[in-house]
Amino acid sequence: MSSLKLSIRTAIIALVVCIGLVSQGFGQERQHVPAGTNVKFKGYIISRAPEAFVLKDEAGSGYYNVDLVGSTVVKTYKKGVFRGGKDYNMSYLLRGLRCEVAGRGNSDGAIVADDIRFEENDLQAAQSMEVRMAPAEAELAAQAENQKRMEGQMAENAAIAAAQAAKAQSAAEAAQIKADAAAADAARANNRINGLGDFDLIKTVTVPFATGSSTIGPKGKSIIDTAVAKAKGEDKSAWMICVVGFADSSGHSAKNKALSERRANAVIGYLVSKYNLPLQRLVQPFGYGEGEPAADNSTAAGRAANRRVEIRVLSNKGIAGN
Repeated sequence: MSSLKLSIRTAIIALVVCIGLVSQGFGQERQHVPAGTNVKFKGYIISRAPEAFVLKDEAGSGYYNVDLVGSTVVKTYKKGVFRGGKDYNMSYLLRGLRCEVAGRGNSDGAIVADDIRFEENDLQAAQSMEVRMAPAEAELAAQAENQKRMEGQMAENAAIAAAQAAKAQSAAEAAQIKADAAAADAARANNRINGLGDFDLIKTVTVPFATGSSTIGPKGKSIIDTAVAKAKGEDKSAWMICVVGFADSSGHSAKNKALSERRANAVIGYLVSKYNLPLQRLVQPFGYGEGEPAADNSTAAGRAANRRVEIRVLSNKGIAGN
């Protein structure tokens, strides 16, 4: 069961930076934190530098530059009243790690991190993602290096051709064209390397359920059918589907978690049986139970909103070539 949970966490991290692992943030505008303002954000590390990283706020407020200093504390959350968190050095702040950053704004608008906390399971998931991504990144890096060598060779050929007589002028022009193409290919390869570990959230489709039921009702089927119809004309080559189930707070937590998992499986079964959705496009379903409510469970309307399955449609930026 622990390996299954780790696989799910790894898939969600790899598909959000399964959400939310959502736009890498290179070229994206950073949020500015006023100097001296104390802040605390939860989110995903989407790019990493030796003494800094970019955090994508999971609440959706944007991207933040986070600076690491000698006094920055890096550790896991406390495990109960008598057991504190485990200390880690900054090298464990991996791309894809879901963490909570507390700090203050500096004169550049970045967050100077005082305290960074995370779950052990999220660290294991980030480490697993790093291991899986390494071969693909290495291959693309080799392609980029090869393109750079080609560019240098073409430039050298162009210089030699330019020094020759008018008879060789046409050959020099052809070499320059090839050099420009090699430079463009190298730039595209670099962009794909940067985008492999990040995902754009294309859309979220919410399917409602009746109390205590994991059967998709007519309204839920209509919502799914409408979403599929709208997606037919779109390019889905880089899409992945993350299906997550939820329940309201009625009943026991263990039963709610099992119920939410059955709801997620029911939606996947509907997508596969009716629309022949390829299984390789699916992230393993997960049920949060009554966790992560969308509304207040103290009201009937709020509980109805929490009895749901979210179909999260994600696009891998590296595969899509964005």
